[in-house]
Amino acid sequence: MGKKKEKPIDLDNLTPEEQLKLEIADEIGVYQKVIEGGWRSLSAKESGRIGGMMTKKKRELRKS
Repeated sequence: MGKKKEKPIDLDNLTPEEQLKLEIADEIGVYQKVIEGGWRSLSAKESGRIGGMMTKKKRELRKS
């Protein structure tokens, strides 16, 4: 199996979902790790935490 090439994160052209994901990464202290190594550099625990927080925030936005 070959490694997937990850495209670099384009901070100028982010979708609202990508923006939320980066904001949460900053909140939990892994923003710099993501910028330097991409999303694949995160552990499963860190990725899961980001996903859980994204789900929670999306639910809150729908209720408002």
